Amino acid sequence: MNPIFDFFLDAYRGKESYIIVLEGIVFVSGIASVWFAKKENILVYPTGLVATVITVYLFLRDGLLGDMMMNFYWSAMSVYGWWNWSRKKEGEKIVKISRTSPREKVIGFALFLFTMLFNYAVYKVFGYEVETSNYIDIFTSGIFFTAMWYMALKKLENWTLWILADIITIPLYAYRGWGMLSLQYVIFTVLAIQAYLLWKKSLDKRPQISLK
Repeated sequence: MNPIFDFFLDAYRGKESYIIVLEGIVFVSGIASVWFAKKENILVYPTGLVATVITVYLFLRDGLLGDMMMNFYWSAMSVYGWWNWSRKKEGEKIVKISRTSPREKVIGFALFLFTMLFNYAVYKVFGYEVETSNYIDIFTSGIFFTAMWYMALKKLENWTLWILADIITIPLYAYRGWGMLSLQYVIFTVLAIQAYLLWKKSLDKRPQISLK
């Protein structure tokens, strides 16, 4: 068999069937969520919630607390983003695609640091040994959480952060034996690049206002 297929299939030999099914649901709903986000479609949030809630369980089961907390954050932020994107005034969407202001950049960086510190504390409180791969997922969790907040605000920079963290996550999940999720992040990266270009094109067509 092709070595690439062997790599992805070997991780699932001996795994419980229901775990494979759950990961398959995460795979499909996660890709659908990013696709809807790319199109600025509010269905990004219900599809994303399906993926993140299931992933919280999968990672908790494997003791991957950093990844679990990241998906827990995503679930909570999805509820906020769903509400924020749905707001309208006189039939017009209130939240539109825009760039981050200097203030939002500072808040985003603070969220990045806080998320990393919180996840590190979770590992210590529960007595888990923090290995190199855990430090990587603690780092990416900070990027992902800030990206999720920026997405809820429809900030163009959310896609830059997704691309960076997705690229880091691809080999990390492959190393951990999550072949399907590793492949998912390859697809996420491609979709995030496309989404950045699409959102930027949409933003460039609109008159720009100064950010304070």
